[in-house]
Amino acid sequence: MSSYRTSFLFTAVILAGAGVFGLTGCGSNANSATTANSNSQPVVVDVTTTQAVIRPIPTYFEATGNLVGDETTDVAPTIAGKIVEVNFDIGSYVGQGDVLVRLDPRDAAIRLDQAKAQVEQQRKAVEQAEANVEQAVATLRQTQARLGVRDGETFQIKDFSQVKSVTAQLELAEKELRRAERLIETGDISRAIFDQRKAQRDSLLGQLDEARSNAAVAIRAISTAQSAVDSARAAAVSARAAIATLEAQVAQAQKAVNDTVIRAPISGYVAEKVADMGEYISPNVPNSKIATIVKTSILRLRIDVPEQAIGKISTGQGISLQTSAFPDRNFAGRVARISPSVNVTARTLVVEAEVQNSEGLLKPGQFATVRITQSKPEPAVMIPVSSVKTVGDTNSVFVVKDGVAREQLVQLGLLENDMIQVKSGLVEGDMVATGNLAALTDGVLVRQ
Repeated sequence: MSSYRTSFLFTAVILAGAGVFGLTGCGSNANSATTANSNSQPVVVDVTTTQAVIRPIPTYFEATGNLVGDETTDVAPTIAGKIVEVNFDIGSYVGQGDVLVRLDPRDAAIRLDQAKAQVEQQRKAVEQAEANVEQAVATLRQTQARLGVRDGETFQIKDFSQVKSVTAQLELAEKELRRAERLIETGDISRAIFDQRKAQRDSLLGQLDEARSNAAVAIRAISTAQSAVDSARAAAVSARAAIATLEAQVAQAQKAVNDTVIRAPISGYVAEKVADMGEYISPNVPNSKIATIVKTSILRLRIDVPEQAIGKISTGQGISLQTSAFPDRNFAGRVARISPSVNVTARTLVVEAEVQNSEGLLKPGQFATVRITQSKPEPAVMIPVSSVKTVGDTNSVFVVKDGVAREQLVQLGLLENDMIQVKSGLVEGDMVATGNLAALTDGVLVRQ
């Protein structure tokens, strides 16, 4: 092209002779687009084109929102100890149950061994107490057998065999004595016979007192044996209760050993790290957390919906969002929760949508522009994204008509896959260039 450095006027004359009118240009771009070739022919740029078409697209209203983690948890120790191992850092991904920190376990292990030893010692005490119960029961059975008392039977003095025998003899002796008293008055028996029967009765009274005394001793023996059984059984119950208490202490000591290993309660990314090797940490210290984990596989988008748009939103609606970090990409989500009340100051309703974030591109804390899809679609002029030329904040397309490309400013709307909505600047059927845009200027000749 350098061998054809002609003036702009000469170029315009040539183009006018070729029947091309209305082309404008200034500076080097216009000259390069219209300078004649070696055969004095205008430059023609090869392009691909497509028509602007009408397609139904979802209607939506826009709002703003902030991304937050679906779950955020501060990890803190449950026991005090010195950190001997750290397995994470800021930004690292941890799975649920992964070991984050290990504390020095020696003190906890000593306490566990002591608790286990106490349990073993108490088990021996339980065995001895149960043996004592067996011995006391055996003694009780022997006493019951000797006295002819069955287990569970109530034993009384009058039921003692010796007492019953002497009581029967005494009753007979009393009758004989009363008969002798009547006979001696009539002179039918001698005084010696009367005295003999009276002495026999008195002897049986003494024997009854002795039998009753023996019965009382037997009752006390049974009572003592029963008390020994009850006492032995109570001691065994107490020993077994002590075992349960000591086993609880073992479980607590075992938990303390387990707690020296601090694990991730959820899967996610480490947003904050506070733990360092050699540091002594304690749950009794304020703000004793060692890390903050954020679950980002699913994010919550908190949307501020204007009061006038409250009636347009419901759970289950689809949403799309864009962030300044990825302005050319839409992320999909769905409305999951709606606040029951409006913010009286901002006059907005807080709505939460769930957004899948399996690629991890979105981050909690990001600001987002949100489009909430409505149920009724509307027709829109759509063109390929590849046909749009963007310079700064200005968007334009090249409309091809009668072999000439005209640059046309457009206002863009919703992005749908590789097609984008044109709100103004084009109508259905307009032919736009989709390829070789870098070689196009306003008014250049093109060949499709």
